[in-house]
Amino acid sequence: MGRVYKAEFRHEAVRLALSSGLSRERIAQDLGIGSSTLKKWIRDAQKHDTVVSDATDHTALLRENERLRRENLLLREERELLKKATQFFASQRS
Repeated sequence: MGRVYKAEFRHEAVRLALSSGLSRERIAQDLGIGSSTLKKWIRDAQKHDTVVSDATDHTALLRENERLRRENLLLREERELLKKATQFFASQRS
């Protein structure tokens, strides 16, 4: 008989597989489980819809967070450019 894993471990493995962006083979290898085992856990979770919605929500939040970070960086760069332009034109008036 194979090794028995706690439900908490399986739940976390599925969440990682669906939201980390790493390959499932890599995650399975890192966790010390077979890739077919991880695939079965994901399939079971999708059937029961236990982790899938959490992972999907998490993935969407990660994407939104990354988009906001890029937007924030762009706005900071624009602000710095406007500060420099203001200083330049203020020195030209004198």
